[in-house]
Amino acid sequence: MFDGDNVRHGLCSDLGFSVPDRRENIRRIGEMVKLFLDAGVIALTAFISPFRSDREWVRSLVGRDHFIEIYCRCPVEVCKSRDVKGFYEKAQRGEIPEYTGVSSPYEEPLEPDLALDTHALSLEQCVAQVVGLLRGRKIFTEARGSA
Repeated sequence: MFDGDNVRHGLCSDLGFSVPDRRENIRRIGEMVKLFLDAGVIALTAFISPFRSDREWVRSLVGRDHFIEIYCRCPVEVCKSRDVKGFYEKAQRGEIPEYTGVSSPYEEPLEPDLALDTHALSLEQCVAQVVGLLRGRKIFTEARGSA
């Protein structure tokens, strides 16, 4: 599992939130994920990727069979209320320019493989839907003897 904040602290620590930096962030993530996929490792990623063109680029890089787009839909007001790191406040004060949802747009997926209304569903419901999708695609199956 690759988390956006963790990758930004290491591999992408030299990048900010400008449009070119966001695009480079997603490019690096795509290249990293491709290496893992080539090694036979399932790679789950959790990133804000605001531009459709960048998501399409990663899809073409790793292959359509390996790219499953899950859109975690949530009103920006709810995102702000959940922001334990204070990024939205910093963006509103101008400390983080071009921040998605504040001063930079987010292009919603047109046809995600799964859309989760995270403001209306519990964590358990979201997880169940993701697991159901992955099982349906035969990414993984129940282990023998498990309930």
